[in-house]
Amino acid sequence: MFGFNDLWLFFLSFFLVLPLVTIIHELGHYFFAKIFGGKVIVHIGTGNELFRIGAIRIRKLYFYDGWCEYITISKRAAKVEKALVYLGGSLFNIASILMINGLINNGVLEPNIFIYQFTYFSFYFTFFSLFPINHLNGCPSDGMAALNVLTNKKFEKNPSN
Repeated sequence: MFGFNDLWLFFLSFFLVLPLVTIIHELGHYFFAKIFGGKVIVHIGTGNELFRIGAIRIRKLYFYDGWCEYITISKRAAKVEKALVYLGGSLFNIASILMINGLINNGVLEPNIFIYQFTYFSFYFTFFSLFPINHLNGCPSDGMAALNVLTNKKFEKNPSN
């Protein structure tokens, strides 16, 4: 049961853990885009931009959403490389879960509520990112974008079914 004493967990989850998971996810996209010759700007949050750290833009509502703005993706990149750019966020989320579990299994970290929440949100991000759908705004999920690249389907905003 959720009680008044649990409010600190709510704030920890939504204002620290979720943004950390978002950053890891977006850096996965950034990593693969960079190694395959792309230029990317990472946006954490929504609303007005608060500050920049290199290619990372932190926005006013830093705890809400995140996305990558692909400025360029190398035209020489193979289909698999382009698909890896779209799947990179989920790969980084999965890698972070495995790394933390490895640290727990080796006695380096003790399980705690922060780790539980981090793992939960990482799985959540991975599942919904990979689920192949077009969102209501017409943009594809990461899984749909990767599938489109691998099947040579052109991206159409608000495609007619």
